[in-house]
Amino acid sequence: MYELYYWPTIQGRGEFVRLLLEDVGADYVDVIRNPESDGGGRDALLALVAETGHFAPPILKDGETIVSQTPLIMDYLGSRHGLTPSDDAGRREALRLSMLLADFLVEAHDVHHPLAKEFYYEDQRDEALRRAPSFRDMRIPKFYGYLERAIAANGGHLVAGGLSHADFSLFQIVEGMRFAFPRASARLEPDYPGLVALHA
Repeated sequence: MYELYYWPTIQGRGEFVRLLLEDVGADYVDVIRNPESDGGGRDALLALVAETGHFAPPILKDGETIVSQTPLIMDYLGSRHGLTPSDDAGRREALRLSMLLADFLVEAHDVHHPLAKEFYYEDQRDEALRRAPSFRDMRIPKFYGYLERAIAANGGHLVAGGLSHADFSLFQIVEGMRFAFPRASARLEPDYPGLVALHA
């Protein structure tokens, strides 16, 4: 049984992993969402970080194997559940695209927390309002355009050969963009039909 360690109240980077685990019907426990009396809770996460030296969640435990960083976890799970290409070049390509999507996630997050993630949005709202137009008008189209070209080149998926873990990451990115930037998403998505179709 897999053990997933991630914060309980936010989707964030852990949701990418949850999506894949749920889709493949994997037997897993979302450890921190379990009661402390059953070995769960925040203390279980902090203990695992202290014990293993991994920097931050999400962290996946599979028996004695421990993997952190969302793209690496996706690659690890994908290789066990038929969602990572079996050839080296395809595997590198799926991992590269997962890492690109992780970069995009950071950029989207930082629009709302441009000074520091430790500050509440309300404490940096003016700076967020200054940063948002650049992200909406330049960065989203740059990322979406690149992803659209990859999807077109690979028969409707990000990587040649069909569904991969990178496609799950794309799904979550689109979901997050629709939540955090609903008007920009509604305006831009018609220009990227391949991306919208893959998400659907």
